[in-house]
Amino acid sequence: MNLHKDFFRFVIPSMLAFALSGVYAIADGFFVGNALGDNALAAINIAYPLTAFLQTVGTGLGMGGAVEYAISSGTGDHHRSRQYFGMTLILLLLSGIFLTILYLPAAPFVLHLFGAQGNIQILAKEYILYITFGAVFQILGTGIVPFIRNMGGSIAAMFAMVAGFFTNILLDYLFVWKPPMGMMGAAVATVIGQAVTFLVCLIFLLYKKEAPIFTFGGHGIGLLKNIFQVGLSPFGLTFSPNITLILVNKSAALTGGALAVTSYAPVSYISCVVLLLLQGVSDGCQPLLSRSFGEGNVKNAVRYRNIAYRFSFLVAVVSFLLLYALRGKAAVLFGASNTIAENVSKMLPIFLFGYLFVSISRVTTAYFYATCKNTWAYILIYGEVIFLFLLLLILPKLEGVYGTWISVPISQIFAMGLSLFFIWRGGNQKEAKELCSYIESE
Repeated sequence: MNLHKDFFRFVIPSMLAFALSGVYAIADGFFVGNALGDNALAAINIAYPLTAFLQTVGTGLGMGGAVEYAISSGTGDHHRSRQYFGMTLILLLLSGIFLTILYLPAAPFVLHLFGAQGNIQILAKEYILYITFGAVFQILGTGIVPFIRNMGGSIAAMFAMVAGFFTNILLDYLFVWKPPMGMMGAAVATVIGQAVTFLVCLIFLLYKKEAPIFTFGGHGIGLLKNIFQVGLSPFGLTFSPNITLILVNKSAALTGGALAVTSYAPVSYISCVVLLLLQGVSDGCQPLLSRSFGEGNVKNAVRYRNIAYRFSFLVAVVSFLLLYALRGKAAVLFGASNTIAENVSKMLPIFLFGYLFVSISRVTTAYFYATCKNTWAYILIYGEVIFLFLLLLILPKLEGVYGTWISVPISQIFAMGLSLFFIWRGGNQKEAKELCSYIESE
């Protein structure tokens, strides 16, 4: 077996898909920033965590089910794998309906908590209202993609995300720039883009004829438990950048006012692309990790992980060098004023530095949840967020808004150190024992 060939066959399409979804995430900011100015750009940035939460719920549930699907397939239990598929589809649909009902009354209040005020709050409320109407499509679209990758359809998964991306870009142009539909147009473009992703996924599943099973024979609670146990890790891994966004926006508003919040918006959009490239590496190798684990081949799982370490770090270094060279022009893409562009040029290297460490911690976390080491994955993901929160209570008081910015890479260094400590504590023999225990419990 050529491990490198298998690795890149899964990871490259995943990276391309996530890179485009990163541009997808900033597309609304690009169009409204150029059409409506700095306030609209800041409004998209503040509202984005609510949009991302919908997609993250889909990713968490989808990845939780897809990991168990892959492990069950690796052990030869195809009936159980299709049950995991069926249970996950039910959870995705119910989550979409529930969050639609929840967002309609709660979203404006949450935006205020995030620091939205005045005209920024008005624009953010308009944007999130129309996003809410398409919550079901966003959750289903992001939730089915991990299954497609685990069914061997990494190219199809990439195509689904690419189709949604190009639909969003085209409709942003038509709805925001042509007829001036403003924030509503940007939101509608995003929702339709996600609906297209879901439609492409559905076509693949019909072609693949991998039918879900919706009867669970008394195992429904066990399936739910396993999906949630695994899904909490990719949920946290995917949403943690948005928790960072919320915390940093709030701290920036308190220490630097509206100027700091608006300056952080282009940085967060650019950082989003780097993070999603790294997520493309970690999520792309997950089917290989889970399959190897399910087959009892712990050594191959470790080899795939080590290949992912090297490649992820290389991606982070190349991204750092490229974006550092372009830092003076980065904010111009979003139609930002000269003052904002100058601030971004100074801030961006601080955040890029931290992603060198993220490249290691993300692979480690994906390795843990892909091989059912859920506790260690939880500690890494949520420990980083807690540590960032503590830093933001201290450093801004000492260093002002600069303390807000440097808190992010410091928390990422902490997460990387903790991830390497957990790897050092592990070992093939211990992992093999955990595998045997897992298979016996199934």
